[in-house]
Amino acid sequence: MVAIIDLGLLLGLLAAHTVVAAITTRFFRLRLDTQAGWIGYSLGLTPIFLFASTLVFTGGLGIGPNLGSPVVAFAVLIGLPLALGITIDLLYVPQPEDVELPQRQ
Repeated sequence: MVAIIDLGLLLGLLAAHTVVAAITTRFFRLRLDTQAGWIGYSLGLTPIFLFASTLVFTGGLGIGPNLGSPVVAFAVLIGLPLALGITIDLLYVPQPEDVELPQRQ
């Protein structure tokens, strides 16, 4: 049976991964001057950050419960936060065209 603390730590890690995914997606959308380049970078680089974080927190520090298999751990700790982070950025944050950036020198 999963302890309440393990479940809380897992939910905290999910929340942190979702924030990282939303921030990196936003960064790529603001900085890239292409129409769809941010999609490739968001789907290519963000999972690498989440995978490294998963290895550090669940492997090295032992945070969270045993999810049973690597496929489930990948889906829950990388796939779900990536989907939620991109969705949050696309639906709830203003479009990059509406954001004024400082002038480059």
